[in-house]
Amino acid sequence: MASDKLAERKPNSGFKPNLLGIFVAFVIVAVAGSVVVYSLSDWTAPEKARQMPNPFPPTPKAIGLGMSTYQDRCQNCHGGNGNGKGERAEKLSIAPSDFTDGHAMSKLTDGELFWKISEGHRPMPAFQGKLSEEERWQLVDYIRTFSQPLVDSPAESSAPAPDKDAAPR
Repeated sequence: MASDKLAERKPNSGFKPNLLGIFVAFVIVAVAGSVVVYSLSDWTAPEKARQMPNPFPPTPKAIGLGMSTYQDRCQNCHGGNGNGKGERAEKLSIAPSDFTDGHAMSKLTDGELFWKISEGHRPMPAFQGKLSEEERWQLVDYIRTFSQPLVDSPAESSAPAPDKDAAPR
């Protein structure tokens, strides 16, 4: 009797894969994933923010206060020297910015840095509600110091450059 029921079954009866439906579902998932990845990676400040001038000049006092805030709030991820390799950096889904990259930093305005600090972007928190406006501008002043070349003293700059082909002494 069991063999009669098996004989009555038609192969693939009732199962017709809808390839078009599967393809459409795949495309929807792919597009949604792309949107999520793009939204996590794109972090462009609006033009109004880019145009904002820094009302706090980079005085030694402002830079020192920015350094203190940086050490408390930013150093764990961005690193002590601003290279993006802080102790928590490897645990983050997106690598922290490298403030020592002079080329990349020269493309960012003070207003854009201020906006990014204020608004945040996963995994970086927004600091607008955590730091005053002045503290955020001081952070901008301090962050700028990571990508600035060190100024040589007059004694060092007047010395002749070492001959790299000369034999060691």
